[in-house]
Amino acid sequence: MNINIKTTGLELTDALEAYLHEKLAHVEKFITESERAIARAEVNLAKTTQHHKNGDFFKAEITILLSGRSLHASANKDDLYAAIDEMQDEIISEIKRWHGKRHTLLRRGGRRIKNMLRSINPWKRQ
Repeated sequence: MNINIKTTGLELTDALEAYLHEKLAHVEKFITESERAIARAEVNLAKTTQHHKNGDFFKAEITILLSGRSLHASANKDDLYAAIDEMQDEIISEIKRWHGKRHTLLRRGGRRIKNMLRSINPWKRQ
């Protein structure tokens, strides 16, 4: 998977980049092998404000483009690492939901074809 990282209002340190790659490696497990070759992830890490002393002021967003579909997740937290963790959980649930929908549509199409074949079967008992 091709990963593009963008930061706003903060510096991308080696430790932060390693942590982010570790979390995205876990996300890659939920993407099929054929999709992994063409998948592209765009990650935005930002500090949303400079003057607040408390509250959620770190934002982590991810957009994964795969098979003509765009999956998006974002999280706001008071700790950047916590925002990355929440973003990871949200994008994993989005990927699972999308794979479930795709599987359901495939089954529905197969069921329709099977019913059509049953209706034209000449050996069907009446």
